[in-house]
Amino acid sequence: MADITRRLGWRHLRGAPTAHIRHHRSGKLLHDGPGLSFWFRALTAALSEVPVDDRELAMTFHARTSDFQDVAVQATVTYRISDPALASARLDFSVDPDTGVWRGSPLEQLGTLLTETAQQHALAVLARTPLASALVDGVTAVRERIAAGLGAEPRLPATGIEVVAVRVMAIRPEPEVERALRTPAREQIQQEADKATYERRAVAVERERAIAENELDSQIELARREEQLVDQRGTNARREAEEHAAADGVRAEAEATRTVRLADAEAARSVRLARAEAEGAREVGDARAHAQAAWLRVHSDVDVATLHALTGTRLAENLPNIDSVTISPDVLTGLLSRLGAGAGAGGDEVGA
Repeated sequence: MADITRRLGWRHLRGAPTAHIRHHRSGKLLHDGPGLSFWFRALTAALSEVPVDDRELAMTFHARTSDFQDVAVQATVTYRISDPALASARLDFSVDPDTGVWRGSPLEQLGTLLTETAQQHALAVLARTPLASALVDGVTAVRERIAAGLGAEPRLPATGIEVVAVRVMAIRPEPEVERALRTPAREQIQQEADKATYERRAVAVERERAIAENELDSQIELARREEQLVDQRGTNARREAEEHAAADGVRAEAEATRTVRLADAEAARSVRLARAEAEGAREVGDARAHAQAAWLRVHSDVDVATLHALTGTRLAENLPNIDSVTISPDVLTGLLSRLGAGAGAGGDEVGA
């Protein structure tokens, strides 16, 4: 929109660099170009403002495929007005000299023209394309067809319009059809995910089985080695017992030999001692017998009284030693009486 200011019945217009201004007065073109700035009188001026920048026109329209499925096409057309003079002559780009606002809707007219032309060519392509192909390759085909159709449209150059680019963002079916089409793909993806999950689980189970087998093999090997260790320990114990038994046997045999030798020596010594004792006893007996015989021969000629005296002497020699003797008066009196009586009797015998 042009910037217009008022000063004492005059108007001042200041245009933008992207706006082409055309100023007519009394049918004569006074100003023509982009980014102009000038004074004019509102009652005699005819002003047109034509945008010359690139503009984006977004469009959404519905179409039907060859298998009678409705689809929505989202596209964008980039265009510019390459001939402002021709465009201002074919379309109403006039502005109010007081406000600078367009009196008509020229851009809406351009949008309608471009949208209907693009839609016509897109429908022609999709009407011969099934839904599956339209969803897979339809974007490229529709874009190329719209670009070719707009480039061949005679009304656009006649209006001073140049199409810069065409973009088709998406071709979408109806929500129910889209969900139905997504279902097999989702099922396939889910199956692949389940397959991957099962394979991952199978790999995990296989790894667990391998780990369990390794652990079992390790336990078996450990048990086998423990068995070998037990056998070796038993063998060592038996060998040690045998060696101890052999040592004990050797020790016992040596002890027995030594004991036998000691016993033989003791027996021999006992025999010699017994023989010596017997010989001594025999010699002592013989000596005693000779002494007794000699004693008897000596005393055979001695009288009885002498023998009694000798017997009393020998008896006294064999009596124990008496340190002190206590004689009571009664015993002493009795002994004296007996001695006196014995003495009297002896005197009588002697006198007789």
